[in-house]
This record gives sequence, C-alpha cells and structure tokens, in this order.
Amino acid sequence: MTVLDLFAGPGGWSEGLRGLGVREVGVEIDAAACATRAAAGHTTIRADVATYPTAPFAGRVSGLIGSPPCQTFSAAGLRAGDGDAALCHQTLDDLAAGRDNRSTVRARCTDPRSLLVVEPLRYALDLRPEWVALEEVPAVEPLFAHTARLLRTVGYSTWVGVLNTADHGVPQTRRRCFLLASRTRTAAPPEPTHAKDPGPAALFGPDRAPWQTMADAIGCPAGQVVTRGDHHAGGTRFPTTGPAWALTGRARSWTLRVGNRPGATRRTLDHPAPTLLFGHALNDVSWYDDNGTPVRRLTTAEAAVLQGFPPDYPWQGSRTKQFEQIGNAVPPPMASRLLGSLVPHVLAVAA
Repeated sequence: MTVLDLFAGPGGWSEGLRGLGVREVGVEIDAAACATRAAAGHTTIRADVATYPTAPFAGRVSGLIGSPPCQTFSAAGLRAGDGDAALCHQTLDDLAAGRDNRSTVRARCTDPRSLLVVEPLRYALDLRPEWVALEEVPAVEPLFAHTARLLRTVGYSTWVGVLNTADHGVPQTRRRCFLLASRTRTAAPPEPTHAKDPGPAALFGPDRAPWQTMADAIGCPAGQVVTRGDHHAGGTRFPTTGPAWALTGRARSWTLRVGNRPGATRRTLDHPAPTLLFGHALNDVSWYDDNGTPVRRLTTAEAAVLQGFPPDYPWQGSRTKQFEQIGNAVPPPMASRLLGSLVPHVLAVAA
C-alpha cells in the first residue's frame, strides 16, 4: 500500500510525509517540478492527473493527497475559476453518480484548468483510500465542501476549513483551504501550536508559541540578512541544519515587499512573511531598506526557508521555475501537522 500524491509539485506534501517516516508516489506533469522531486529522492510518475487512469493503483493506495493548480481560483490570478465554478459543481455530482463527463465539461470552461479541482474525487471514488487530504486557495472552499459531502455518502468522516500556516509554525501567514477525510477515524484539523498573541503565561507557560518571524527562519537573530544575493561559485555555503550565510548587512528595519502596486504587502523582519506569490511577480518579491529603496530580490534559499523547506532543497529548472515551485508548494511543516492525525503508521508509532 502506498500514499498517492496528485499534482505533487516539487514535494511539499512529500517532505511532510518524509518527516513522519512515510513515503509516497507523486503524479506531476511539470518537468522542472519532476526534476526537483527526483533530486530530492521522491518517487514520481510524470503524467497528467486528468488523463492518467486510476486502474493501475486499484487496491494499492492507502492515502490520497491532492493540491490542484490554483491559478484559476487565486486572487492573484484572473479568477476564471469563478465563472467555471458551476461546471465544477456539476462535474462533482456527475462523478459521484458514475457519469464521467469531464471532457465535455472541460470544453465549456473559461479555463480548462478549473476542472482539475474535481480530479481528487475521481481518484477517491475509484480507489477508496483510507484517508484523503486536499489543499487549495480559500476561494475553493465551496467546492471542497461539496466534495466532502459526496465523500460522506460513501463512508468518510470529513472536515473542511481555512487554516493559517503561521499558526502551525511556518514563518508565513499563508491561508489555504484544506479538506481532510478518513474512513477509520473522525477527521479534524490539528490544534494550532503558534499564535500572533500567545497570551499571558500560565502555570506551565503559554499554550502556544509566538508566530515564527522571518528573522527567526533565515537566521537573523540580530536583525541581519545577507546582502550578497544568491550564492554562485566562490559563495558562502550553508549547512543542511539551517542557513549560515555571511550576514554582512545590518537590516533591523528591512522590509519584504510582495508585489509592485501601491497597496503591495510589506512586512518587516520581526514578522512572518506574507503569502509568497511568484510567477509574474517574481521580480517584485524584494527586500527594501527603511528609506523605501530596493536592496535586492529574495533569494531562492530564503524563499524556500520561508515556505518551510530546508535551505539546501535541490530546486531544479530556471530561477523563475524554482520560485514558481516554491510559491505553489504546501509548506512541509504544515503537511506534517495535517497528516499526523490521518496516517495510520504515524498513529501506530505514537501509540
């Protein structure tokens, strides 16, 4: 039995499972993401999730993970998915009734990628894994709620809601919608471990730790960040245990800005990062000094750490593709938190 990861990307869910001592097989179509997964030691089938048959996995899948591409529903995109939502709801009902009309409906969508959000239900109904974990942007919550209702009709306990990764130890206030389902236990989200304001100390200390800041994550306890940018030949190397960059610039008041519009999100080093958005905004995720002057762009290592990956994670592809992979990935610590209550192996070890 194995865990199957649909739209596996560079390995956010995979790293989370690895931290729990569980391995999985990913299905991913993007060449750069597949190369990253290979370099990180994650097993991958390079294929289109929408056209790949479920039959080869019959009787072999214990858990199902899915993070459908979010571009058509994301607030940072054109929101074509809003107009396609009714077609997605229709297709969910069709699949649950045993009617596969995806090819016909896809042709009617404003953006064919919108229909990818129904694929996890197709796999779940065909394979009946013990548990399911899905992730998407908050705008997809109504579709996830619909998916959950259909899973309940075939024996799953389900939970759907929006969680903030900063509440679970990730140095980024990234809000995402999750669907958790299980055939053997009550599906429920993990309890937060961190809080913006942990509150007064109790007898044994506060119940939660304060949010992790960017300074905490990238190794700047004195408010310093590296000013040399990405390291190439001759650059300083850092160990796998955490960044050990040459901290040459004192930057207590430096600000990370995401976007180039007047209302772009800005955060100082003593706060978690905002949601990291790349793609077309690649050149606009940058450090600024206290005068509002650009200092340099965020490095791939910094972006990876703020997303919860190790600083030396082996990203492959062009710089643009590497940032795209980072921004689209599920933060591994968040994946571990969510899956810890679903994966039987982990529960058995804990017992």
